[in-house]
Amino acid sequence: ALTRSAKHFTKSEVECLVKLFDTLVAKASSQFAGAGFDRTVFRDTLYNAFGMTDDVVLDRVFSTFDRDNSGCITVVEWVEGLAVLLRGTLEEKMKYCFAVYDLNGDGYISKEEMFQMLKHSLLIQPADEEPDEGVKDLVEIALKKMASTYLFIPFLLQDYDRDGKLSFTDFEKAVRDENLLLEAFGPCLPDIK
Repeated sequence: ALTRSAKHFTKSEVECLVKLFDTLVAKASSQFAGAGFDRTVFRDTLYNAFGMTDDVVLDRVFSTFDRDNSGCITVVEWVEGLAVLLRGTLEEKMKYCFAVYDLNGDGYISKEEMFQMLKHSLLIQPADEEPDEGVKDLVEIALKKMASTYLFIPFLLQDYDRDGKLSFTDFEKAVRDENLLLEAFGPCLPDIK
């Protein structure tokens, strides 16, 4: 039984995704007895299909798809996850991206979570600066709603309730003002092509 988000696909598209799922299951280890495929197959598939290369982000995307935390992507998780990834509304994509960045699932993106995501996603660091220090500075800038640059894209984030972490409400307000902020802490959506 698919949820409403899967209705972003036509019946024939769902059938194609199920066929692809069966192909991927055949590649996976037999430990799931044909019920799904594992993290390795998932990561390889997203890398090949969408050019998603950040291992940390891919692990988080896997966790977001794997809603029952079984270590296995089932056919329902596959179709519903791709429905949001490829055809999701802004609201669905905001919830998805927020879940990717909320490493401990507590409903907030803390400074430490921002740090963990950004330190793997930043392309460059100043030559005379320790990488960790540069990331810490960027997190502070983001929380204080000061202009900065992330992968050459200007962005603003605000900790509206000034509690040192971003709630979904904080994130949603910022993204509605600037949609590029969906991926403020790492590339977790397919590129436009």
